[in-house]
Amino acid sequence: MDRPLGGFDAQLGVRAAEVSAQRVELRLLVTPALHQLFGIVHGGVYCALVESAASLGAATWLGDEGRVVGVANQTDFLKAASGGELIAVGTPVHRGYSQQLWQVQITDSDGQLIARGQVRLQNLRPGGGRRP
Repeated sequence: MDRPLGGFDAQLGVRAAEVSAQRVELRLLVTPALHQLFGIVHGGVYCALVESAASLGAATWLGDEGRVVGVANQTDFLKAASGGELIAVGTPVHRGYSQQLWQVQITDSDGQLIARGQVRLQNLRPGGGRRP
């Protein structure tokens, strides 16, 4: 699978290489449009990749039972990047009835860890009821 995503992700140029309930892999080719003032990737790009990978995985897992919304995104910037491809891989840490927690690691094409983050997501189910 290598498909473009819509909305904000499309504006960034994010592509989905893999999407499942167990693992999400997103790819992004860095262009100067993604740089901040000093010629390196803007931190918001990393936050967006973390949010998108976690949201796609969480929504895939929840499926037709409802939809998910991010309620917390904590992203750490570990190494600067100015070009090449970024690869974001998201995996679940916890999946419960009302919330999920996903972790995401972003590497460059050489496998160097560039950023990492986690997103807590709320599972919104019709009626808001609990499982019996």
